[in-house]
Amino acid sequence: MSEQEIRNPKSEVRSSGAAAASSSVESASQVVSPGQKAWQRFRKNRLAVVGAWFLVVLVIFVAAWPAVLKLASVSGVKGAAFAQLHDPDRLTDDQFQPPSPAHWFGTDVHGRDVFSRVMFGAQVSLLVGIVGAGVSLVIGVLWGAIAGYAGGRLDGVMMRFVDILYSLPSIIFVIVLITTLEGALKSWLTAIGSPGLGKSARLLFLFVGLGAVSWLTMARIVRGQVLSLRNRLFVEASRALGAGPVRILWRHIIPNILGVVIVYLTLTVPAIILYESFLSYLGLGIQPPMASWGSLIAEGADQMNPIRVYWWLIAFPGGVLVTTLLALNFLGDGLRDAWDVRGKD
Repeated sequence: MSEQEIRNPKSEVRSSGAAAASSSVESASQVVSPGQKAWQRFRKNRLAVVGAWFLVVLVIFVAAWPAVLKLASVSGVKGAAFAQLHDPDRLTDDQFQPPSPAHWFGTDVHGRDVFSRVMFGAQVSLLVGIVGAGVSLVIGVLWGAIAGYAGGRLDGVMMRFVDILYSLPSIIFVIVLITTLEGALKSWLTAIGSPGLGKSARLLFLFVGLGAVSWLTMARIVRGQVLSLRNRLFVEASRALGAGPVRILWRHIIPNILGVVIVYLTLTVPAIILYESFLSYLGLGIQPPMASWGSLIAEGADQMNPIRVYWWLIAFPGGVLVTTLLALNFLGDGLRDAWDVRGKD
């Protein structure tokens, strides 16, 4: 046997080893993170993607519309006329005008442009939904994390308190809170600030009240997640290295449940918006001259009569409200499916 024939197997072994090493490097470079997998699953959900785009366009339009009116008012004669035509608080003699090129959503009983009032009302409704969801996020995550990590008797007492609150009708609680304490809060805010600050008492009650009754589900979800993570090896290792409960919760447990928290946060926003719209419809929410989707629907319902139906006063505010709620729910469902670890790629 020649020397070259003896060397060939070695070269084949080296080449096969190099090929295996390159394939392992290539496979390692193709590994995707859990966030990338979640994004890939989310992109496959068409309803969630459409809902997300609708919300982005709505937020941009709602935020830009006041600036458009302000810029139009100083741009010239035509711009000033456009700004006056779409001023949400300008009273005119064009009452109950149907949708037209001049007034895209028609006018109301005072001749005000319904489109501008829907856009300005969206600012209030979305702000109440986002701030209320933020309040429920802070309370729910803290309550559920402490109860789940502490366990034992403290966990039992904290969750029994949640069960008691679950047994109470939340919307009735907010109504009682507004009707009994609004006057005292308004007087106090007026005394320490200004009359304008006192007028915002109702809005503050909506922020705090709706958020305070919407954290219960968040607390239960977070508690369940913390219970499943508190005895994992990485938590035990951190505890062995001397980390305290606050550091373990903040640095190790809460970051691992952010996906679930974000999902339920997106599902909390439409619930709070619906609560606010219902309270405004009853006259317990946003008060004139401010407007929200619920108050606009209530104003349209007051103008309904057997002689003539001004359909645009309810159809457009109600349509925007329903579409926004559907988009938020589609987004929440898409995020839930995307972050579901049991989901298949």
